[in-house]
Amino acid sequence: MPAVSKMHFYLNWAKERIDEMDAALAALEAKSSQVQASSRVKADQLMADLRKRRDKFRDISKEQADAGEAAWERIKAELEANWGTFENNIKSYIGTFSEQSEQQQAIFKDIAAAQLKAWREAADEMLQGAAAEFVAGTRSDVDAAIKQMKADASQADARLQKLKEAGAETWTALSAALAESRKAFDRANQAASDALKRAAAAKTSKADA
Repeated sequence: MPAVSKMHFYLNWAKERIDEMDAALAALEAKSSQVQASSRVKADQLMADLRKRRDKFRDISKEQADAGEAAWERIKAELEANWGTFENNIKSYIGTFSEQSEQQQAIFKDIAAAQLKAWREAADEMLQGAAAEFVAGTRSDVDAAIKQMKADASQADARLQKLKEAGAETWTALSAALAESRKAFDRANQAASDALKRAAAAKTSKADA
């Protein structure tokens, strides 16, 4: 199978989460000076755990980058558990130390930007790889998947922009919007990966004919 389609779904899935983790940590660190001195120890402990979770997720993903599908299915379950804990700790941190709506909006804005950046990078990488590896007769399905991925990204961006402009949503509502956008990314990523596999199979079939 061509390199562009190998583990496409899993690598993009992992990268999107890592980008979100990086953005969340950067946003929280930017607001850390606003935490009261009496709460500093607890805040620092939570931040240390968040960094630990991010590092673990990133390191496992990097170590297993060349693993096969069966291995990634096992790895993904472990990474999802780590991601879930990271999300819960973000919620705990925000609920304790970033209660002001403008702080929550700033954090939401940075995480949403990271989501959409990962989404568009996945589509661009797929386009470049498909152009290099597939001829026109085998890449129409891939081109359609790329087009749909970009359209879905634009729709997700529009929904998230509305929440940014509203400026008064709770973190529960903001995180729910991020979760829905993340699910849409996963669906688009899966469709793109499936299209790559079909194109790879068609290319192999033509070569053997």
